[in-house]
Amino acid sequence: AGSSHRRTHGSATMLQLGDGLAFFSVVFFVLLLGTRSPLCSTGGTAALYLFLVLFRYPPGAGSRAQRVLRPDRRAAGGGVAVVAHRGGGHDAPENTLAAIRKARENGATGVELDLEFTADGVPILMHDETVDRTTNGSGPLSRLRYADVRRLDAAAKHRLRDRFRGERVPTLKEAVEECTKNELTIYFDVKGHADQAAAALKEIYKEYPVLYNTSIVCSFEPKVIYKMRQADPEVLTALTHRPWSLSRWGDGEPRFSSPWKHHWFQLLDVLLDWSHHQLLWHLCGVSAFLMQKNFISPDYVQYWAERGVEVVGWTINTSAEKQYYRELLGIGYITDSLVEDCEPHY
Repeated sequence: AGSSHRRTHGSATMLQLGDGLAFFSVVFFVLLLGTRSPLCSTGGTAALYLFLVLFRYPPGAGSRAQRVLRPDRRAAGGGVAVVAHRGGGHDAPENTLAAIRKARENGATGVELDLEFTADGVPILMHDETVDRTTNGSGPLSRLRYADVRRLDAAAKHRLRDRFRGERVPTLKEAVEECTKNELTIYFDVKGHADQAAAALKEIYKEYPVLYNTSIVCSFEPKVIYKMRQADPEVLTALTHRPWSLSRWGDGEPRFSSPWKHHWFQLLDVLLDWSHHQLLWHLCGVSAFLMQKNFISPDYVQYWAERGVEVVGWTINTSAEKQYYRELLGIGYITDSLVEDCEPHY
């Protein structure tokens, strides 16, 4: 993870923090009441329980979740989902139709694809908020129309650029058609734009009903998942999580040089982690929990299994890690490459 990654994801992090702060305000209020009297504490707990009863969404049908998260044991991976991260960004230009085809060719059971929007509202595949890192263009998507993005070479910065020269940034619809044709499950990764993303995905599910049995919508932001369940309760969903994400970058380096600010965000990280594991998953009715690999163990898998939730690890990039997930943990994983060991994309 480099400085360009940090610049393009700063606003997404603050959106996540904003959602978290709204929730934490409620938690602090309940805790404050609890310090006043046992009656207030009981009342606060009852109110929180009532909130869950009234506003939570049940998880999607278990049979459909199994089809997406537990592929046929005769398939590649022996029953463990092998999901190409951004379509397999090491093996082909990330988030492109070429990557989807290459993932299928290399034995993936599914692909993880990033949803973004152009300035004129067209849903496309793109991980960053700008086109600088992956294409021969420059600028934020919020200022680029679809016609501008379509002219870019999505392979321009890839290590195999000569082989994939001229590959275009696909629309959401083009990607869905390609995945359906190649019989791949889809993990739609939504970074933000909760209302816009929920509306776009609702339309694509309506146009391609097969997605109800072959895809899942994932996000670091609980608001995105809740909005998706509001838009269409039949869509399978998952929360994505990496502990300490508010106070540290993906490579572990602190986000803030100020000690007090760093410690304050560490506290928020603790509260965010607690809310994911104790409340938000239940409120959103998720079928899966996508966790960064450093925090997954057999006990952790068991924790979620007891709650009827599947764990999927990311990003699993060495042969030893893949063997561990297949043979010991027995859970699905997301990888940048299906053919060789590589460094992870955060």
